[in-house]
Formats: sequence, structure tokens, C-alpha cells
Amino acid sequence: MAKATAGKKAPTKTEIITSIAEATELSKKQVSAVFDALGEEIKKGIGSRGAGVFTIPGLVKIERKKVPAKPARKNAPDPFNPGQFRDYPAKPASVKVKVRALKNLKGML
Repeated sequence: MAKATAGKKAPTKTEIITSIAEATELSKKQVSAVFDALGEEIKKGIGSRGAGVFTIPGLVKIERKKVPAKPARKNAPDPFNPGQFRDYPAKPASVKVKVRALKNLKGML
């Protein structure tokens, strides 16, 4: 991950909404409603009853990924200390969210 330069900060939600409202000549309330609706669509798309994938065309693809449970391991080699062994606890199954940048977003860099 690249560090942000000292003088630049990420825009706040209010700054983003204001900028989009000015660019599209919509009210801030309307832009905020669009973001809320987009959030709901993403929730439906990647939720347990959805397809598990949601794409914002040209920008990002959001996927739900099921990670299987991992059993406990006793006396397994320690990757950080060669020649040493350690015990690893079991991990339950989980669901993760994977976000991938699409071609148009990568082209903006």
C-alpha cells in the first residue's frame, strides 16, 4: 500500500457528496440518496440471498468469498523461526469480501 503524501488527505463523505452535487447539478440530498441506494444494492448483491457478486461498471467488482474452516495443527513448522515448531489453533469458517479494481479504474492511475 502506498503512503499518502503529507499534504494530501482523502476526501470526506461530505466533500465527495458536495463535489458530485456540483458536477451533476443535483442537490446534496439527492446525491446522498443515490449513495444510500447503491449501498442497498451492494448489500442485496453480495448478501446471503444474492448472487455473491456486485459490479460497479468500469470501477470495481465486489465478491463474497466463503473461507472454509481450518483444523488445529500440533507441532507444525514455524515459518518465522526455522527449525522451531508450534501449535496453531483451529479457525472457524468465515465469509470475506473481495474488492477488485477493473480496467477503467486501473487506467486512472
